[in-house]
Amino acid sequence: MRIVAGRYGGRPLKTLEGKTTRPTTDKVKGAMFNMIGPYFDGGRVLDLYAGSGSLAIEAISRGMVEAVLVEKDRKAQAIIQQNVAITKEAEKFHLLKMEAARALSQLSGVFDLVFLDPPYAKEQIETDLAELESRQLLAEDVLVVCETDKAVDLPEELAGLQIWKQKIYGISKVTVYAR
Repeated sequence: MRIVAGRYGGRPLKTLEGKTTRPTTDKVKGAMFNMIGPYFDGGRVLDLYAGSGSLAIEAISRGMVEAVLVEKDRKAQAIIQQNVAITKEAEKFHLLKMEAARALSQLSGVFDLVFLDPPYAKEQIETDLAELESRQLLAEDVLVVCETDKAVDLPEELAGLQIWKQKIYGISKVTVYAR
């Protein structure tokens, strides 16, 4: 796995061994960023189920200025810290070592880009998006990128957001919500 494009493009990333996380492949990550950008002019990104941290790192590489990564697994946290170190700009990344629900209650400010790739997709995405919206953590022009199994059908409208784009890549489905 590597950083696909941008300022850190081509740098290798570490992944977690085993089945506790499902890393987004480089192909899906590249396609995902082509759907939403592919580059950004500033903004804050939230990766609520960070795993290896590759999505948030890719977003910073492509022009976002601040990333908040949430991860409860200790081994994944160590991988995130190693991957962030590869960027040599650790000050742009904030790792919250806790469960997503706890992090949501502590977050402040607004996010321009949100990645949701929870272990139990549909119900968790619906709950998380409702909480993000009720806590006013979503920027007016926010993009929320949800990665699920291709069999998962998310609602057309969710927390005041509509499906903007949706594509299937192998066994993964990427759904992008916008206002």
